[in-house]
Order: sequence, then C-alpha cells, then structure tokens
Amino acid sequence: MRAGRSPAAAALLASALAAALAVSLTSGCTTSREPSGDDGRSASQKPSPGGDRPTAVAAPVLAVKIDNAPPARPQTGLDAADVVYVEQVEGGLSRLMAVYATRLPKAVGPVRSARESDLELLRQFHQPVLAFSGAQGRLLPLIDRAPLDAVTPSDASGAYFRGVDRAAPHNLFVRPSRLLPSAPGAAALTTGFRYGPAPSGGTTTASRTVRYPAARFTFTWSASRAGWLVSTDGTATGTSDGQPLAPATVIVQYVKVRASRFHDFLGNNTPYTETVGSGKAQVLRDGRAYEVNWKRGTATEGTDFTTADGAPVAFARGQVWVVFANASAAPASSASSASNASPASNASSADRPVPHAP
Repeated sequence: MRAGRSPAAAALLASALAAALAVSLTSGCTTSREPSGDDGRSASQKPSPGGDRPTAVAAPVLAVKIDNAPPARPQTGLDAADVVYVEQVEGGLSRLMAVYATRLPKAVGPVRSARESDLELLRQFHQPVLAFSGAQGRLLPLIDRAPLDAVTPSDASGAYFRGVDRAAPHNLFVRPSRLLPSAPGAAALTTGFRYGPAPSGGTTTASRTVRYPAARFTFTWSASRAGWLVSTDGTATGTSDGQPLAPATVIVQYVKVRASRFHDFLGNNTPYTETVGSGKAQVLRDGRAYEVNWKRGTATEGTDFTTADGAPVAFARGQVWVVFANASAAPASSASSASNASPASNASSADRPVPHAP
C-alpha cells in the first residue's frame, strides 16, 4: 500500500467530504471517510487536480499509462491524446503513455502500471498528473519523490472504474475529469516539439514498421485522413468507439534500452528506456520520412529534433506518436548509438494489485 495520499486524492476527498456535509445539513444523513495521512506532496509544491493552482506556473498535463496487450484492445480515449509514447516492457511487449493537454475524453484506458523510465520521461512537463494502476513495491518510493502527482485507484477510487466487457486486469479505466478540472491547453506541452511546415527533402514513404521482440507497429500513410493509420501486431488499431487511429506525425526515436537489475513476478527483465541523451530518429509526416537527430540535455528539458544542418524539425499539427526503438536495432540509414547520459536507479515494474473501483 502507498504510504500516503496524493494531492489528487486529497482534492477528491475534500470534494467528497464537502458534498457529504452539504447532504447531511439538508437531509440529516451523515457520511464519513477517514483520511490516511499526507505523503509529503504539499499544495505549494504540486498543483492539486480539482483545486486552486498557482497562477505563475503552467497547469499540469494528464499522463495515463495504457495497456497494449491484445486483450486490452481496442483502447478508449487514445484518439484524444496530444502525444502517445510507445515503450518496450517485459517480455518484449509494448505499453503506451498518452499525454492529454488540449482535450480530455470521458474515459481513458485500460490503465496499467508505471515503469521507472516514465519518471524521467515526464520530467519535461510541469508537475504532470500520472494516472496508473500501480507499480512494483520498490518503485513506489521513487514515484512518491518524483515531481508529479501520482494517482492510483487506491488514491482516488472515484476516478476509476472497471469495464464489464473484458476481464481484469485489462478493464480498468479512468475518468480524466475527476483528475483535472479542465484541459490545461497546448501551452502545457513543454516537450520541445515544434509544429509548422515540413523540412525540405525527405523520402516518399507509404508505410513504416517498428518491431519489438514480441510486438510490432506499422504506420501507413493515408492522404484522406492526413495521417498515419496505426496497425499493431498486424491488426488495424482503432478506439473502442470504432475510430481508426491516424496520428499526423510519427517519430521513431532510437534510444538506449538497457536491462535493469530487476524483474517482474514472472522473472522477465524490466527494460529501462533512456530518453535523456542524443541519437538518431526518423520523422514521418505528410507521406514522407525524414532522417533527423534528437537531443535532450537534461530530464527537465524537452526533446529537440533537428536536421543534419541543425535546423529545427517541425511536425504536422495533430496527434504525435513517439515510438522508442532500440538504437542497436536501427536500420543502416539511422544507425547511431544513442549517447544517453541519464542517471537511473533500477526497479522492477510488476503490477501492484488494485481494488475494483465502483
């Protein structure tokens, strides 16, 4: 169990208590809920979803860890994300992190567990809210100390619910409106991304496939949708309401994926994806592929993508997918060992059991 309650949970608790008090005053009913203490995330340090925020700083984005195992598909609310990160996890499988800033869908999921790499990746945003199902016990203290607002079902059960059309653990969903009062806006996307005209050059590209040891993604250009249709493990990828996913820009970013010294409960190693450093990438937009360089100097900075002559690379407006691919598996045209320099402690990332939310 977690040592304390996050600001998001505190805000939700305060709201619930206020509502209960109002009901008791008008109808004579009484409701009580015992708080479990403070986890050290003070309001002065972390904006509290649903509460007041300092006006001098940007509002937080919402990041959701999303299951991408076959039983979890199709996902819900993925089309509303501004950025979707794809990472390799245990057994060579994949998992997604969706970042929401300009639009909050009614529900997102299935929600799954966090990884240590997520903490480094999310440092580029200002005090983001991280929705996840849980994490391995030794990772939880690192999450608690990270400059983010971590919210599991144990912290805010009213924000989560279990779907009825699939089995656990692939049926946990979150209601974003219970974690953020409104979408913070594009200004909260402090990622270093740029939007605008395409750079010169590039190669006409009909499709691009990225392979993990036990997963693969294919992005096929669709002029009618002005985006790249997503296929996962050979099957067209869409949302639970039947909408195909077609991000306007796809970035295949070659990074160092190293083995950690921890494993999940099945004995599979937990990979650590290093996103601080530099290396090669391929940007797909407007039916063309561009070979570019990427650089992220520190965890608190966004990632800069530049052409060979150092000019910034702009993306097409719309959803962006960033697929982290192992630099050791880069094709010859993009082959370059990513010179990552991010310090990292290691932790296992097996899911922590969560209760069924109402």
